[in-house]
Amino acid sequence: MATVAWLALGGVALSSCATAGTTTAAVSAATPWEQGEDAVVADLLSRMSLERKVAQIIQPQINSFTAADMERYRFGSYLNGGNGGPYGDEFAPADRWLALADEMYEASVRPLPGGEPAIPVIWGTDAVHGHSNIVGATLFPHNIALGAAGDAELVRRIGEATAIEIEVTGIDWNFSPTVAVARDDRWGRTYESYSEDPELVARLGAALVRGQQGDPAGAGYLGDRRVIATAKHFFGDGGTEQGVDQGDVNGDIEELLALHAVPYPAAIEAGVETIMASFNSINGTKMHGNRAMLTDVLRGRMGFDGLVVGDWNGHGQIAGCEVDNCPDALLAGLDIYMVPDDWRGLLESLVAQVRDGTVPMARLDEAVGRVLRLKYRAGLLGPEARRPSERGVAGQYDLLGSPEHRSLAREAVARSQVILSNDGVLPLAPGARVLVAGSAADDVGQASGGWTLEWQGGRADQLPRDRFPGATSIWEGLRDAVEAGGGTATLSPDGSFATRPDVAVVVFGERPYAEFAGDLRDLVLRDEEGLALLRTLREQGIPSVAVFLSGRPMWMNRELNAANAFVAAWLPGSEGAGVADVLTGARPATGRLSFTWPATCEGRPLNGPEGALFAFGFGMTTGETSRPFALDEDCSALGNPEDGALVYGSGRLGQGVSAFAARIGTAGDGELLPQMRGDMSAAGVTVRGHDRAAQEDARQVTMRAGSRFGLIQDQDSGGAWIVAYEVLTRPAAPVRLRVGEGNQVIDLATHFAHAQDKGWREMVITDQCAPALGQRIAFETEGDVTFRISGVRRAPVPDGTPCSF
Repeated sequence: MATVAWLALGGVALSSCATAGTTTAAVSAATPWEQGEDAVVADLLSRMSLERKVAQIIQPQINSFTAADMERYRFGSYLNGGNGGPYGDEFAPADRWLALADEMYEASVRPLPGGEPAIPVIWGTDAVHGHSNIVGATLFPHNIALGAAGDAELVRRIGEATAIEIEVTGIDWNFSPTVAVARDDRWGRTYESYSEDPELVARLGAALVRGQQGDPAGAGYLGDRRVIATAKHFFGDGGTEQGVDQGDVNGDIEELLALHAVPYPAAIEAGVETIMASFNSINGTKMHGNRAMLTDVLRGRMGFDGLVVGDWNGHGQIAGCEVDNCPDALLAGLDIYMVPDDWRGLLESLVAQVRDGTVPMARLDEAVGRVLRLKYRAGLLGPEARRPSERGVAGQYDLLGSPEHRSLAREAVARSQVILSNDGVLPLAPGARVLVAGSAADDVGQASGGWTLEWQGGRADQLPRDRFPGATSIWEGLRDAVEAGGGTATLSPDGSFATRPDVAVVVFGERPYAEFAGDLRDLVLRDEEGLALLRTLREQGIPSVAVFLSGRPMWMNRELNAANAFVAAWLPGSEGAGVADVLTGARPATGRLSFTWPATCEGRPLNGPEGALFAFGFGMTTGETSRPFALDEDCSALGNPEDGALVYGSGRLGQGVSAFAARIGTAGDGELLPQMRGDMSAAGVTVRGHDRAAQEDARQVTMRAGSRFGLIQDQDSGGAWIVAYEVLTRPAAPVRLRVGEGNQVIDLATHFAHAQDKGWREMVITDQCAPALGQRIAFETEGDVTFRISGVRRAPVPDGTPCSF
């Protein structure tokens, strides 16, 4: 291992450790280390340059900087975004994550001239339901499921197991728990909330903090097998108007605090070291720039002494701010800017603003001091400081997805299942012939939801089974349990069978999503695969059990009418056997709704028990039975497709849409690009995320000479092709758009040349220039070109509408 320089305090010279695998710090009696954190922080601040201080409050993502940048600038922290992985590989094995942790750490502590202290960096990650960025890690149920389990000790144990798996890969800091009080199920982050009840959220959030960090009064606090926790997002993220992510929260401030801020004092009492600012506004003021909340309330009234970290470019949403220029956030009380890509510009502007007095040095020192204090508490500044690979259980890869952790996850899955109806078909009878239907039954990705290996997650076509070594799908869990009981189980996604089953289990639900991509206008599940299967089985006289995978309660009247039993399984994660445990009666059904279940489809803010089909706290026991339902199936929203014409938008592909890249002239569609991202080197196409209005809600497409990039619908939805685009480079060779199955060619070179550096534009392709619009479009180029796409949709236009660019 490379020679590493270690931090010495109190003016003692830095020394280097020349022995691979060992680390020691040069500490003498002159050091203030034993005098406590205040003395350590004061000493470090007195010896840091302005540039190094500013770098401590800058947090870039691993996709946008290198170890050389770390050595030069000395960032205080960094993160991996939801689609980021070490060395450009988001599916990299665990040892590559640990290798990058060491590489960045060593770059951060190399000696600086003039005796300036070299301060270790820390790495933050979103491990929101287990260490969910890592192939092979345990994937616990999402928070909404843990809310249904309702057991703080269970949540504490999950926090402890998650911290262990995080430390295996050398990461220091987890951006979890989310302690939002979700009050409108249309919000795309509802599954990150434990409950609509603030007291339950407070209890479970505090438990996860203790599980990750340890007992703040205990000897092992933030020691081995522990990581720094983050309560997020302060505050009001679960109360936005119409459930719009990053939207507006309005009302009397004391009433809002009494609801949405309740979990924070509990997290602070549990010792949470960091709190993340929210994207949303409170009465028109963005939280990242809200001094009254970040400073007066959080620090003054609540007594929080840790650090406040921003969310992904959230400071750039403050009125008058840009992502690379925003003193307002620091002045409001933010201590760390999460600035994934534009870190260099922000660092330069902040240095200038301190020099010209826009930002007082005292405020900068306060923020940097909080960063240093966190590192002190985590043991990174003292004589026992070690590189990531030498801490605790780092490198013990057998702990990732260990049998103990998978057993804990299975327990959590079973305890979170909520039986909403049962005419006696549950538990499944021993010896029964069981048909398991639905495409989700054998899909670990769909059962795990968003924040699973990819930011938006993915189903089996995007995240194939080999991405989940050691996991158990719901089908596999049922097969093993049914066979152990003397029965037979058959997997048939489409519900067909050769031998008539005694009972069928239909697994269906929402496709994975994260954040704003999951926002809904109503609570209708428009994927009717499950409904069709349940109705077909009923017509054949075969009893059925509906297992519904979702990140929120939804309007399920039709499915409840069609099924003999209905189970809200939430997003259980990697241990589908926990679902089977409840269905077969191996474990009792103890889950209870932590959210009210809606009787109507429209979706609205929670305002009491009226309109509830099932009340908060409802859940049937294993042997309890209910009468068949005859629920109202009328829903005006059913006539308004949510995304039937969406091809690409909000950072994700629409239903039944694929993206591909290939060389011009090659047969077929070449390589598929799940989530419309990736480096298709052989095809000459690179597609990466870009922030237009929100995190990675657009894509930047770089096409090299002779490449082809396109989108395909599995069904022609009709209407014109409408593309929101921005051209970054003037094409130096022909660029074409091929439309439809007939490969109608449209020359784009002139249009792209005129559009360069003109900002976002809209391209409308109608039958006036492409008579057979078909199911696909493909860009082709004979020279290098770079452009961005933020949306592609199909929409009807008046007859005779010309094409426009």
